[in-house]
Amino acid sequence: MVETQELKDKELLEEFDTVSNFRNYTGIMAIFITVLTVGMSLFHLYTAGFGVLLALKQRAVHLGFVFTLIFLLYPFKKRVKENKILMVIDYILAGLSVVIAAYIFINYKDLVARAGIYTTLDQVIAVIAILLVLEGTRRVIGWELPLISLVFLVYAYFGPQMPGVLAHRGYSLSRIASHMYFTTEGIFGIPLGVSATYIFLFLLLGAFAKRTGLGDLFIDLAMALTGRTTGGPAKAAVVSSGFMGSISGSSVANTVTTGSFTIPLMKSVGYTPRFAAAVEAAASTGGQIMPPIMGAAAFIMAEFIGVPYASIAKAAILPAILYYLAVGLMVHFEAKKLGLSGMDEERIPKLMDVLKNRGHMVLPLAAIFYYLFRGYTPLKAAFVGIILSFVLSFIKKDTRMSLKDVIETLEEGAKSAVGVAAACACVGFIVGVTTLTGLGLKFTTITVALANGNLFLALFFTMVACTILGTGLPTTATYIVLATMAAPALVKLGVPILAAHLFVLYFGVVADLTPPAALAAYAGAGIAGANPLKTGLTAVKLAIAGFVVPFIFAYSPSLLLLHSSIGELIIITLSSFIGVYALAGGVLGYLKRKTNILEEVLLIISAITLLLPGWKTDLIGLVLLGVVLFLQSREIGFIVKERA
Repeated sequence: MVETQELKDKELLEEFDTVSNFRNYTGIMAIFITVLTVGMSLFHLYTAGFGVLLALKQRAVHLGFVFTLIFLLYPFKKRVKENKILMVIDYILAGLSVVIAAYIFINYKDLVARAGIYTTLDQVIAVIAILLVLEGTRRVIGWELPLISLVFLVYAYFGPQMPGVLAHRGYSLSRIASHMYFTTEGIFGIPLGVSATYIFLFLLLGAFAKRTGLGDLFIDLAMALTGRTTGGPAKAAVVSSGFMGSISGSSVANTVTTGSFTIPLMKSVGYTPRFAAAVEAAASTGGQIMPPIMGAAAFIMAEFIGVPYASIAKAAILPAILYYLAVGLMVHFEAKKLGLSGMDEERIPKLMDVLKNRGHMVLPLAAIFYYLFRGYTPLKAAFVGIILSFVLSFIKKDTRMSLKDVIETLEEGAKSAVGVAAACACVGFIVGVTTLTGLGLKFTTITVALANGNLFLALFFTMVACTILGTGLPTTATYIVLATMAAPALVKLGVPILAAHLFVLYFGVVADLTPPAALAAYAGAGIAGANPLKTGLTAVKLAIAGFVVPFIFAYSPSLLLLHSSIGELIIITLSSFIGVYALAGGVLGYLKRKTNILEEVLLIISAITLLLPGWKTDLIGLVLLGVVLFLQSREIGFIVKERA
């Protein structure tokens, strides 16, 4: 039964998460892949514990491992029978991936000494590197990001032919190639640098957490705490997916791994398949905005805006709690609407038994909290978390890791990193062209002009751009592109830089729920046997706080706890919690009973005014909420015909 479920999970991951769809070797090649992936993980663990290499060298080694694995693991075209010729070509491309990494590593001193003077061989290697990155990224995450990157590269060449404000002097092919390969402004830019350090270590931490049963611990804890309440399994899905998503950083993978357990439970107590799948998708997606770890993009944000990662996590705490509170409240209201109860007592784990058996595995997370908020680097925090996960696993037989477990975990961690790393390398072309041509400043000027100085329009345009890009790009790539192009426009219109970048991150994240390419929702629908499009639309409704809250903190950054006193913090927290309560009731159409149209409008207005900081707006929101509660309690909602 367990093997059957694992097989189904694997099939769903291969269908909706392209990063998980790779070749499975046997024999000598399987051993070689294991050695390569374990070596990659050990290299990153060693440099995390004992000091990273010089930036370009660290990134070159990382790139070499990643693209060698890509060409060995991912076929030229999926679901097409491969032949020996294609396999030989892939072996050659894997060998060239080693060459482009070794060329930087071996010739580092010579390249620095020549200070921008490049030989013919340099140019040839640079062109090969660009082509390998484009093709490797296409294989892992699809054609969208390589195509966008190619458009940017063409723009760099045809600058004089561009219209109006987009025109620039233009650059030769040799200049473009050398800028992309030999500097830290292109392939080896900040995104790949973060991938080669923080991101890889946290993905490896996620693999260790999964192997030591931390995911099962989260599910059991959530079931023990919420199983007896109204609609218990759905609330357990929200809690456990929030915790696990914070570590995994992948909304699709989290939906499949936790959803394979929680979705059938939700269906068993009376939730519709569509709603059950949407709950899991919304909860799993929110993990990327939930501190302390959040998703890979948050680490890149810290480097982009030059603030400690702990400051980003601190600012993201309240919005993330509001997101999950909204999902949890809608789950509760839906259960009330359907007349559902909690789980049967015999199916609920006992809290003390859960803590006794696996509670010690929470200590690595506690250590990560401590290190992050004490000012240590995320790299050090992740390293300590991994070492603690391994050591603490030996306390109990159920969590103990054998040598085989360690090898498989190191292998899994390396494989999970290739998709993010490829996206970071490929998006380097976009960042590189932006800095080379000054396109970022031009885009800022265009955005401000189109918005006519109106902040709401600028925010709306950015939201639309994030949603469109997010249909084809991973969250990390979406964030990097918009952080480079759109966030500066928001800053120019008065949005604090941290709020502007979090705004971009939020809409890059919720794009995983937005049809037509709502991959997390579609994965959940696959488990539940529900209609994918309807599941996506329901997931958007459940995640509505993820669409509303970013606009609020863009206008009022105090929601991010920036420069707030203790008194202000208490007021902001209380008013925003009440606001989310009103928002959940208005969107789902239920408080004490089903709401009518008038009540829903009043609730949504109440929610917005409560979420906007300020005692006047809070007073208006509380009055409107009070009116709705009075109408509901007095059963006089007949003023407007109640919906069926």
